Amino acid sequence: MIQLIDYGVSLVAKPAGLPTDPLKLVLTLLLSYPFCAILKRLPDDNPFYKRLFCINVSAFYLLGVFDLKAGLMTLLYSSLGTYGLAKYVKNGFMPWIVFIFTMGHLLFSHLERIFGESIGDQIDITGAQMVLVMKLTTFAWNVHDGRQPESTLTALQKDRALKSLPSLLDFLSYVFFFPSMMIGPSYDYSEFSRWLDLSMFDGPELQKLGKKRKRKIPRSGRVAARKALEGVFWLALWIILDDKLNAKYLLSDKFVRLNIMYRILYLWPLGFVYRLKYYGAWSLAEGSCILSGLGYNGKGPDGKLKWDRVKNIDIWRFETGQNIHVLLESWNMNTNKWLKTYVYLRVTPKGQKPGFRSTLLTFLTSAFWHGVNPGYYLTFVTGAFMQSCGRSARRYIRPFFLKPDLSGDGPYKKYYDIVCYVMTQLFMGYAVQPFILLTFKQSIIAWSRVYFYAHVVLLGTIITFSRKDVRKFMEKKLSARNIEKSSSKLSNIRFEVEQARSKRTKQELEDAEIQSRQLLHEPSMGIPDDEINDELLDEMRKEFKSDLIELRGDLEDFRRRAKAASLTDGH
Repeated sequence: MIQLIDYGVSLVAKPAGLPTDPLKLVLTLLLSYPFCAILKRLPDDNPFYKRLFCINVSAFYLLGVFDLKAGLMTLLYSSLGTYGLAKYVKNGFMPWIVFIFTMGHLLFSHLERIFGESIGDQIDITGAQMVLVMKLTTFAWNVHDGRQPESTLTALQKDRALKSLPSLLDFLSYVFFFPSMMIGPSYDYSEFSRWLDLSMFDGPELQKLGKKRKRKIPRSGRVAARKALEGVFWLALWIILDDKLNAKYLLSDKFVRLNIMYRILYLWPLGFVYRLKYYGAWSLAEGSCILSGLGYNGKGPDGKLKWDRVKNIDIWRFETGQNIHVLLESWNMNTNKWLKTYVYLRVTPKGQKPGFRSTLLTFLTSAFWHGVNPGYYLTFVTGAFMQSCGRSARRYIRPFFLKPDLSGDGPYKKYYDIVCYVMTQLFMGYAVQPFILLTFKQSIIAWSRVYFYAHVVLLGTIITFSRKDVRKFMEKKLSARNIEKSSSKLSNIRFEVEQARSKRTKQELEDAEIQSRQLLHEPSMGIPDDEINDELLDEMRKEFKSDLIELRGDLEDFRRRAKAASLTDGH
């Protein structure tokens, strides 16, 4: 079988000048559509056939298409090891043991890829193993939560908790769910289980369809087809543009002789070309999940069924993002959820706020999960600096482009947005080069081609806003714009908040505070929002108190001047 598939793929790859293994990956993503159409039509009253079908198709991909016998064993080792630990280790350390076990196994595979025989575009098992690590660590925490008193769990933990260990066959069908096995997306076991037993489709929005439904899983062919067409479009665009915009030209001597502004601008479309293959692959994978029914996510505000449960990329939001936080939130979205829910919040002791330790461990997890190549770390550290500068701009510069009472945009806000958009996209194009080049030497060469301009700007911005006198000056300028309107606006907001709080119980207030803290300060691609740092919060509280004292002084001074002016005028 493998020889026949290799021969068929080579007939397409050679004339098009494409590498064979990536083309095989696209083949499996496309094959998942007819396989999902079959899967959807297997008997609803006997899920055994669906379980068996999922495992067999995944085995066909690994053995019949990629010839990854060792890769199949790698996935089995991690999966069976996790299942055994979840079954026999029943103390609070179990999820951490699973985390260390799976991440350690993944790290070994990353090192084996670098120092082994796997080179270039050859597909190995590390991509599938990265997805598997998210699923297995999630599974371990779900089992752990199922053994805890419900009073100690959050609403999300209660929803995803597993009261009993699933059968080994159910577990393996979750591990080897073929539409998402190779490149994701990832999801919790409880979501997969509800899809498997069809309880996911018991909502009132589907009951109205009544006897017209032949199967419990609603029709999703058109939505899936659109995703498939999107994926094919992005991949075709990548093939076309990759010859015209690529890293080889960036590292060549010809590139150095170009105008510096052209070189800086070149990184923007180059980063876009890098992203196209991810857009294509993730869109295809999401479409097959939608076709299977797993992508179902209830009904939207417009009354239409939603199919975004496993959405992994928001392309429009990413390409139009005006700050780095929006970009990272729109990229690899399910990895962000995993980092937030099962790393960032889990390393935070109960009853405490996430602090520096949570930030550091989330960052390290994301970095090691991606691999050990220096390029990943160069990109992540640069991204962290970009987020820090973005926060400074939103706090000290953006308010100047809003109305004095902060009720809406000022007359020049659109120009501020345009500048933010261009700067964000340019800096992102700069930051992602090491993520693609991977090696330290090539990454430094690429950045040196544009004189490290982004790092110079970022470092200058951080140094500038780290000075207390600069921050005080900016805050004084802001407060001077319209103290009375801003104070009135703040008073109204405080009144509305207190009115709303008075109608809620103490437990509701505590739950709302925890939920809002989690939503507002979740990490993005392992680069958390540093504003949740306890030390920074203390500093902000001190600055706020200082600002109040200064504001009172300004008001008193204003009253004295007004009184003196009235006496001078003879009033």
